[in-house]
Amino acid sequence: MPRLYLSGFLICRTLEEADRVSEHLPDHIRLTRAEPGCLRFEVLRSHADPVRFAVSEAFTDRAAFEAHQARASETIWAKVTKGIPREYEIREETD
Repeated sequence: MPRLYLSGFLICRTLEEADRVSEHLPDHIRLTRAEPGCLRFEVLRSHADPVRFAVSEAFTDRAAFEAHQARASETIWAKVTKGIPREYEIREETD
């Protein structure tokens, strides 16, 4: 079964928006890493461009990724980040 990988950027429009993202990020990371099927979940704020966050995720399969998306869509994280542009690439690979 192929693993699912997501990589890319969350790009805030203002420093205030980026600071709100940073404020809620630790809880979002903790909850996501505890999900069944989560292999890697990293979100790092750029030092060079502090409104950009690099995102790297890996899940055991598409079902685990979709479960993550469903869970996250009902959280404060979803409300805080709603409408923030994302540039993500999603790919599936068999290891």
